[in-house]
Parts: sequence; structure tokens; C-alpha cells
Amino acid sequence: MYAIMRTGGRQFRAEVGKMVDVERMPNAVNDAVEISEVLLIGDGDNTQVGQPTIAGAKVKATVVAQYRAKKVIVFKYRQRTNFRRKRGHRQYYTRLRIDEIIV
Repeated sequence: MYAIMRTGGRQFRAEVGKMVDVERMPNAVNDAVEISEVLLIGDGDNTQVGQPTIAGAKVKATVVAQYRAKKVIVFKYRQRTNFRRKRGHRQYYTRLRIDEIIV
């Protein structure tokens, strides 16, 4: 059984026992999180598609870690004009362990 859920403006495939890295959530480590924006649930040959979400469906998860990704370097350069700009960015992420999918 799997579910397609939306959090942080993105969609993720959730399966029980799997880890999912989503954009930062304001929860502490070991907190229980309930995501109610479930767009699709697949269970073998049975597939439920929401319009836009499935009423009453939830994904329960536990926060495993709060971390930052590796730094992404943005370097802008224009030839023959002595133009150089270097910027870096590190995105915050929350790692979730999927505990249960409720239909």
C-alpha cells in the first residue's frame, strides 16, 4: 500500500516503514505528524484518486531528524566584464518515517 501526499508544496510517495525527506516542518525530533493532504492511495489493483484530496485519508509519520542539505553554489560569470558573483544556499529538510496510512 502506498499514498501520494502533498506537503511543503511538493508531492511525495509514502509507504509504511520508508523514510521521506520533506521541506522543513516546525516539529521536534520524535514528534508524531499527521498529514491530511492525501492525493492518491494505491493498494494492489485498487486505486483511489482524490479530487483534489481523499476525504478522511491521513498519513501518520514520526520526525526522525531535522537537517540541512549540502551547500549549493550559485556562481554567475560574464566574460570580459570582470563580473563574478558567488552565492551559496543550504536547504532545510525534515526526515519523516511513515508509520501508518489511514484510508
